Amino acid sequence: MASTKIVLCIVFFLVAYSHSQDLPAGEEALGTKKYEQYESPTVCKSCHDNFYEQWKQAMMSQAYTHHWDEIEYFKLAVPHAEKDEKVAGVKAGCNGCHAPMAFMAGIVPPPKPEENTRANESVACDICHTIIGFKGDIPHNFNYISNPGRTKYGPKPGLSSPHHDTEYNEFITQSEFCGTCHNEMSPYGVWVKATQLEWKEGPYAKEGVPCHQCHMPKAKGKNAKMAKEDIVAQHLFHGAHDPGKLASAIELRMNPLEREVPYDGVVSLNVQLFSAKPGHKFPTGSVEDRIVWLHVTATDAEGKSYHLPVDKKSFAGEEYTIASDVLAYQDMGIALNDPNFPGVQRDGVPIGDRIFRMPYFDPQGRMTIQQWNTKSFGVDYRIGPRETKIETFTWQLPDDIALGKVHFTAELNYSKLVKPVADFLKVPAEESETILINKTNTWVEVYD
Repeated sequence: MASTKIVLCIVFFLVAYSHSQDLPAGEEALGTKKYEQYESPTVCKSCHDNFYEQWKQAMMSQAYTHHWDEIEYFKLAVPHAEKDEKVAGVKAGCNGCHAPMAFMAGIVPPPKPEENTRANESVACDICHTIIGFKGDIPHNFNYISNPGRTKYGPKPGLSSPHHDTEYNEFITQSEFCGTCHNEMSPYGVWVKATQLEWKEGPYAKEGVPCHQCHMPKAKGKNAKMAKEDIVAQHLFHGAHDPGKLASAIELRMNPLEREVPYDGVVSLNVQLFSAKPGHKFPTGSVEDRIVWLHVTATDAEGKSYHLPVDKKSFAGEEYTIASDVLAYQDMGIALNDPNFPGVQRDGVPIGDRIFRMPYFDPQGRMTIQQWNTKSFGVDYRIGPRETKIETFTWQLPDDIALGKVHFTAELNYSKLVKPVADFLKVPAEESETILINKTNTWVEVYD
């Protein structure tokens, strides 16, 4: 009898797997579903009130309505796609992750957020809980397999609901699930988003710590109003837009090589940056937009302040990792109908500061913030998981330095979008605000 049950289970699994492989995924899924096949999050709210409210303030619920995403899509991506056959697919493809119901319903571009259609539901509950797998070798570019209907798929077996059927699905517990949208290959065949792939190459994957453990931490609670208390995953999805997740993501330490320095001497500082929390590189995701920079200042005994530029290390491509007064992002001119567009300021942070980034280059070799138009990369000078980078600062004391203690402050700052780009495109200021990741202090004594 037992062997018969095993055989039946294997047969059931093979039939289910075969069925899932028949369902469309990625670009093939465009226009294959209807909105009506997916339940609205407000329906889920009636039982899953806590999870609904968590989701509502997370970026998952704003993937289509978020101000920068709207501006980037309608002002840059869509007009660019209509002019360049190579990137034409992004007109529909962006929505595979940002407005998946609209994509699968074939409504692309979707109505703008101000029209308040169901596209505004973004990555809703019924999107994730109807995904049963992915098609292909690597999860990326919305190649998830969606199977909407009465059955909802989750990470726990044996659960029941008065509203829908519930089925355990191992895939939803795996980091590959996240990779279907958090890995992206550009039309030129380069990984413009690789958060799950970065995790896979790092220490957390080797230790069996998936994305969910940090971005959906578990705690005692209820899956639904009528459920018994259990250990449940919080639906917070906190990441690059969450101040708590960003706070102290990188640890900072700073020390001088000598504690006492003559008034005409040279101060040498070491700043150590240790990636203590992220399971992927920092920054990750929309690396073309993000900017992380180290800013060091000195204040003498009379309160005069000085800015210290970082020492150069002379590696290939370093010029992109030290803030300077140069223009970039000229390929925005394609969408803006300006073939002579000069670009905007590349960095928008104090000249001489160290930037932790990986520059994206368009087909003409110009730095771009348009991931769909990315053909190659510059040096990857981001901070890897559990990696320590050391930056040095060599400062000739100025003639007007006051005797006594000189205090040094190192700040690691972060912005979700390069400020000159945000200002040019009139993106709300909160998207380019400076967020302090961490800071540290040290001092030297200046003597006569």
